[in-house]
Amino acid sequence: MRILNIIAQKPMSTGSGTYLTELTRVIGEEGHTQAVVAGVYKDDRVELPEGVKVYPVYFNTEELPFNIVGMSDEMPYPSTRYADMTKEMQERFEKAFLRVIDEAVSDINPEIILCHHLYYLTGLVRERFPGRKVYGFCHNTDIRQMEKHSLKRDFIIENIRKLDKIFAPQAAQAEGVMKTYGIEREKITLVGVGYNHSLFNTNGRAKGDDITRLLFIGKVSQKKGVASLIRSLEFLDMPEDRLILTVVGGAGNTEELSEIKELGEKCKYKVVFTGRITNEEIREAYLTNDIFVLPSFYDAIPLVVIEALACGAKVVVTELAGVHEFFDLNAKEANIKYVELPRLKNVDEPVDEELPDFERRLAEAIKSSISDRGKTGENCVINLSWKKILEKVLE
Repeated sequence: MRILNIIAQKPMSTGSGTYLTELTRVIGEEGHTQAVVAGVYKDDRVELPEGVKVYPVYFNTEELPFNIVGMSDEMPYPSTRYADMTKEMQERFEKAFLRVIDEAVSDINPEIILCHHLYYLTGLVRERFPGRKVYGFCHNTDIRQMEKHSLKRDFIIENIRKLDKIFAPQAAQAEGVMKTYGIEREKITLVGVGYNHSLFNTNGRAKGDDITRLLFIGKVSQKKGVASLIRSLEFLDMPEDRLILTVVGGAGNTEELSEIKELGEKCKYKVVFTGRITNEEIREAYLTNDIFVLPSFYDAIPLVVIEALACGAKVVVTELAGVHEFFDLNAKEANIKYVELPRLKNVDEPVDEELPDFERRLAEAIKSSISDRGKTGENCVINLSWKKILEKVLE
């Protein structure tokens, strides 16, 4: 089969980029012909599996003289918010992407087109190719963009409704799709989230010592809860040399990153910021840390949680929509502590006065996880695979 994946941003960064990359890996393993259209910078090294033909759309060029437009308001690299796009920027975006997509479609004549995010670019693709099979993946941030502002709203809704099929991680996102776009449930298939079990497993897991090692991986931002995580450590009563927090990931907002790093410097425990690291280094981080903490205020099914569990780490995560139910169904034996979210405004921003109580709850969950001697085995998530997701897509 000939398959074309399309994404408006980098395919090698953020959760949706990882999702696309892993999907192309299993598509290649199954022997299908494939290509990817993606938004990148000219100095980017696009890391996709061998055999994937890449059709780049370059930002910060004469054709597109602005940063990549990101599905999150804070991306782990310089980006433009959709809410800030002018009419001229929209026209340039449309012209540049459709030019490259036309080329890709002409070259490989795809039997199916897989669009990532139920948003602006997916709407353009659906409108451009009414006679082709076009499917859309919901990655949750698309729903958030639709809830936060009205850019091209009517156009997007009209064309998302015309997609041949929509894939959502789990029931909470399916409900969001139905509500946001007015789509019937029968058109949505739940596909879950997979992980690369050949890379993320317990082989070589470090033996515990008397130091508790906490790990965060993701965008280093306020909305991912990183500042709250650092502040929550002040509520712990462990000796100062017996706990280390490692923060892995990039940030697009340098001012925010500086503020978070300053919090880390003032923390009574050691906080290490690594920046972005390779997949092999991420695997090593999972294997050498005891507890993976994701205090995010808004997310779908976080792939990093699945990877951490596969590597034998315990997990502390916020009560994101549908997450508790997903892991109860798909990873019953996983050692996970859940933290009640603070009240939110603008979809993904915590109400400031509720943060202290949230940070105390987060600290209590971390304490509970530290004292919990139960282990997480990689088999608790073994049924979550990218191959099974591809099978559902190709049905």
